[in-house]
Amino acid sequence: MRAGGRPSRAHRTSPLTGIDAHRAGVERLLASYRAIPSDADVRLAKKTSNLFRARAHTTAPGLDVSGLGGVISVDPQAQTADVAGMCTYEDLVDATLPYGLAPLVVPQLKTITLGGAVTGLGIESTSFRNGLPHESVLEIDVLTGSGDIITATPEGRHSDLFWGFPNSYGTLGYSTRLRIELEPVKRYVALRHLRFDSLDELQSTMDRIVGDRTYDGIPVDYVDGVVFTASESYLTLGNQTDEGGAVSDYTGRNIFYRSIQHASVNHPKTDKLTTRDYLWRWDTDWFWCSRAFGAQNPTIRRLWPKKLLRSSFYWKLIALDHKYDIGDRLEKRKGNPPRERVVQDVEVPIERTADFVRWFLDEIPIEPLWLCPLRLREPAPAGASSQRPWPLYPLEPKRTYVNIGFWSSVPIRPGEPEGAANRLIEDKVSDFDGHKSLYSDSYYSRADFERLYYGGDRYTELKKHYDPDSRLLDLFSKAVQRR
Repeated sequence: MRAGGRPSRAHRTSPLTGIDAHRAGVERLLASYRAIPSDADVRLAKKTSNLFRARAHTTAPGLDVSGLGGVISVDPQAQTADVAGMCTYEDLVDATLPYGLAPLVVPQLKTITLGGAVTGLGIESTSFRNGLPHESVLEIDVLTGSGDIITATPEGRHSDLFWGFPNSYGTLGYSTRLRIELEPVKRYVALRHLRFDSLDELQSTMDRIVGDRTYDGIPVDYVDGVVFTASESYLTLGNQTDEGGAVSDYTGRNIFYRSIQHASVNHPKTDKLTTRDYLWRWDTDWFWCSRAFGAQNPTIRRLWPKKLLRSSFYWKLIALDHKYDIGDRLEKRKGNPPRERVVQDVEVPIERTADFVRWFLDEIPIEPLWLCPLRLREPAPAGASSQRPWPLYPLEPKRTYVNIGFWSSVPIRPGEPEGAANRLIEDKVSDFDGHKSLYSDSYYSRADFERLYYGGDRYTELKKHYDPDSRLLDLFSKAVQRR
């Protein structure tokens, strides 16, 4: 704990890039697009990615996005920001917090980009009241497959692209600028960790909190949960406050998710973090995945440089593992079979959550699990469909879902097909009237995939309109593991 109510570490400085620098970045992007041969797939020229599925290999040059990594401007009166598409949430948060503002949804890892969260998956503990990152977008500039940069708005000429862009994963184009809403935030987040020995009680309590936005008479601004076993699970409730006092620091030797387990069924644990440290509470240990690198071993952690306790460094370790098969080689030396990567986020209706988690704990040897409730924002933006406003992101309005995240691996059993555990999960998610995000391995047939993710004919129509020469991969080719 650190007394005095001061932030546990200073903010990084992130100067605004300004419109002139952004325009220069866009010009470099367009020049790089023109340099790509007409018969080559268009891709980003970036070495890092928050995607876990394999990336396409090509010798053609990629799009130069080096000038699209900053915050262009912040308007504190309008509570909006203009942001370049490759800007990370770490830089975005550092640019808005000095104004007492933050994005409506801040995904858990610092390296996630705003453009990536809007065209793919983005979720966090405000999603029960603020929805998903694309729902706070007011307008978006997109470099389409045809090589044009267009501005899409909810009711403008290109409104079809505005509504169809989320969950297209770069197959309709790449965002160069996004104008987003911001919301006021206070200096601290006060936390309550509630323990449950029943998944049904966890589910019903979470459902009430989403509806009431309070618990035990105290407002709830943030809510997520962790399941360790069927008889040990937690909800963490946060409310914004300017009240000073001692704050915790989980950016070093102390581990956030382990601190949650200090709560008991009858005695919730309380805690307080600075708002910045709360937003990045999961990044220091990549939730709990840093344990795979030994970073949670007390002896190793003492020696581990604090600046490398962050998701961006863990990504480098993952890249080395993929390149040299380090994990499977170590397992082989121990006499163990290779392992199947099971890194997924799925969403099921809240009333099915306990049943799905029970099934998962019985069938898939992975723990803990992350839970995060979400609802589409209400009221929906002007121009939205009353049924499914975001056609490629199949969520029903006025319905609560729970995102369930699990990120690990399981032993491969001899004789089973490739991706056996992932295939089993895909089938079960459909049985539970849910769906899964597409940042990791997928094994759907084309027919099933198009039924689930193409929004009827909407994706095909958008593809023909904005990428008529198929310069960009189609969604099935990009999202489903190639075999």
